[in-house]
Amino acid sequence: MKKIYIVLIACFSVWSCDDFGDMNIDPNKPSEASDEQLIANAMISLSELSSEPQGEFMGQYLAETQYVTASLYPVGSTSFYWLYQEPLMDLQTVIDRSENNNRLAVAKILKAYYFWNITDRWGDVPYTEAFQGAENLTPAYDTQESIYNNLFDLLEEATAQIEEGSISGDIIYGGDMEKWERLANTIRMLMALRLSEVDAARGQQEFNNALNAGIMTSNEDNLVFRHLADANQQNYWFDQIAPAPAGQGREWWALTETLVDEMKAVDDPRLPVYGEPARESTEGEYIGLPFGETQNMDTDSYSLLGTDIWEQDAPVQLVTYAQALFAKAEAAKRGWISGGDAEAQANYEMAIEQSMLQWTGSTEGLEEFLAQPEIAYDPANAMEQIGTQRWVHLFMHGYEAWAEWRRTGYPDNMVAPGGTAVPTRLIYPETEQFNNTSSYREAVQRQFGAEEGLYGKVWWDAN
Repeated sequence: MKKIYIVLIACFSVWSCDDFGDMNIDPNKPSEASDEQLIANAMISLSELSSEPQGEFMGQYLAETQYVTASLYPVGSTSFYWLYQEPLMDLQTVIDRSENNNRLAVAKILKAYYFWNITDRWGDVPYTEAFQGAENLTPAYDTQESIYNNLFDLLEEATAQIEEGSISGDIIYGGDMEKWERLANTIRMLMALRLSEVDAARGQQEFNNALNAGIMTSNEDNLVFRHLADANQQNYWFDQIAPAPAGQGREWWALTETLVDEMKAVDDPRLPVYGEPARESTEGEYIGLPFGETQNMDTDSYSLLGTDIWEQDAPVQLVTYAQALFAKAEAAKRGWISGGDAEAQANYEMAIEQSMLQWTGSTEGLEEFLAQPEIAYDPANAMEQIGTQRWVHLFMHGYEAWAEWRRTGYPDNMVAPGGTAVPTRLIYPETEQFNNTSSYREAVQRQFGAEEGLYGKVWWDAN
């Protein structure tokens, strides 16, 4: 496996482009690579959807112990070009030319997952006119609603194409097409829940269609990117935190006070995985750093990111069985699926169980944890409990946690240091104003009334 990664990285080195016009320049010649190579190369980029500090700041999981202004969100633009120019271009090449149904299905599932991430972060983005190269250097921005509708169709189309057999070079599921089918349906179900505040009827319909088609059934189905204990494909956080010479020795990130206080109050068994006891504590106490703190930031005084998280080959969990169970719990409480509070409670408790298994490898202490008043299912506070426990589970997938916070408002204890509230979107790449002016202005006007910023709301964010 290590050799596969290294060869792929050598064959498809990253190139730098700063607008859609550069997408017709193709120094890596994807047309000369095999479908398997292109799909595997797109898979390699999956970890980058999660493994970066900014996402953890958006979800208020980590606080900076150095350069604290980095914790206070991006004030300027954030580029989405790399997603189009790297994984999505590879996947589109496969979709445009492959005659193998299973490879087509996987490429479409991954395309849907990447675009879901893009539109949830920025809002309206180029979709139908993307990847046209020199024929269209200024693609229009599709509405987020139309992108969602297209992605629902794309995922359904992908699962319909799956046939007996497997694909080679699959570094995610080893060619198991049943797992790919369950992933596609799970993504579709999670996407449907995003519509809860903007189009509940369509959301319920898509949710049930995906659920009935067959979603994840265990943690073995999780979409996981597995790093290698090798410098060529190691964990981002290992490079940052591991002592020299293996890494850069940066103790720049501590667990937030918000997260630690939430978990410590209920003796959450996941906390020792998420972080380390404060070195200064003689009793092995976990102490969170207030998000945005600018004065008292001694790294010995707070719980730094756990070694299990930054190990060289630590996996990145992207779409999980526990997420699906939390979604079912919420759907039951909303009346989208049958069973009412009994069904909601059953899925809520199973979600916590599977989260513990995912993070700790054990369910020891589960019954006692579920019996605590703050955790025990309460019909009157069920939506808050589901939302908060989902947030705890989504640790280190900050962008997804941020999306769920925007949709539901939970957890409801996010802080605003210096009066700076949590953003509700990312700002488009600055170069779009100059290189794709008309399309950019139309999208901004349509969504935000001509004012671009961090606090405009994407289509589904009607909370």
